[in-house]
Amino acid sequence: MVSLATRLDHHTGSHMILYHKLRQMLSIPDHKELAPGLLRGLIRKSGLTVEEFFKKK
Repeated sequence: MVSLATRLDHHTGSHMILYHKLRQMLSIPDHKELAPGLLRGLIRKSGLTVEEFFKKK
């Protein structure tokens, strides 16, 4: 997720804070697995659709 035109701003506890100059900051749990609903919500907050996200992987 960091490679999608964002940069890792900092770590706070168990969360990564990602920054993109044109979008809001994202706080992403730093876990091996994310629940499907949480992942879908984070993708939407990033400004991408789920389809766009999986195309860019």
